[in-house]
Amino acid sequence: MTAPGREGTALVIGEALVDVVIRRDEDPVDIPGGSPANVALGLARLGRDAELDCWIADDDRGHAIREHLDASGVRLTPGSEGAERTSTAQATIGADRAATYFFDLDWNPPYPRREEGTTPPVLVHTGSIAAILEPGAQTVAKVLDDFRATSTICYDPNARPQLMGEPADARAKVESLIARADLVKCSDEDIAWLYSREDLTTEDLEAILGDWLDKGPAVVVVTRGKEGALALTSSGVRMRVPADPSVVVADTVGAGDSFMGGLEDALWTEELVGADRREALHAIDPETLERVVRHAAAIADITVSRAGANPPTRAELTGSLERD
Repeated sequence: MTAPGREGTALVIGEALVDVVIRRDEDPVDIPGGSPANVALGLARLGRDAELDCWIADDDRGHAIREHLDASGVRLTPGSEGAERTSTAQATIGADRAATYFFDLDWNPPYPRREEGTTPPVLVHTGSIAAILEPGAQTVAKVLDDFRATSTICYDPNARPQLMGEPADARAKVESLIARADLVKCSDEDIAWLYSREDLTTEDLEAILGDWLDKGPAVVVVTRGKEGALALTSSGVRMRVPADPSVVVADTVGAGDSFMGGLEDALWTEELVGADRREALHAIDPETLERVVRHAAAIADITVSRAGANPPTRAELTGSLERD
């Protein structure tokens, strides 16, 4: 199914790894994942041309990742398979169906050089561990700086306390990346950890998101689980989109990544990706913003309704919306 919007490529830079999923009374299962890889996968399944700059090995788990991404049309940049071992994330699914993680990571991706004459990507996405963990984080920052002249920059902090050190240190790095971005998506749990705050109210979240907008993004969105999502823009739009209470959750693995990919796909459909559309993105109106957030939520709802990070194709999304 053809994806609407301008032609172009999404370049995603970030970790691809194997989720070792552990459920009570079941044997562990290896599932290819990694937050940025999930975003690339989600975009490709929606019909977008997606390229992933990552760091995997020429081993069994690396081959599984490559096959998983190939099956949905995600290309790897040259040099992405140069690691000594493929990273893993042990994902333990609790009684509440939420996942907790333990990581074994190696992160030193190649710089994604473009062949002469190749059109630059219209969108660049990064986030999670990749944007914080050295030495690869330096490459990520350079990519964002270099491609800002041509591309919409999208960032998801996706906090991982086990790997990001003290919240204050991580916050400084996260805020420097927010300043480079046009679109920022995070969860209320990310903000709670980054700012060492518990029991965040809507007013607390709006104040923090307002500070982020002052650093330069056009749109910031925070997901709040069963409370839905809150979106703010640099032009002063504020919007709350409720969650669908009818969704039956299998698990939450990949939910945030699907939501992020959905935001990017929707902005693409609305002709709001590419550096030449930055001014228009900053001027996004309430009606367009609501379409964008609801589109992302619909994609995430499908993902959480089935096990693992398994985002929908565009045909599946269309079918689900038609049934609703």
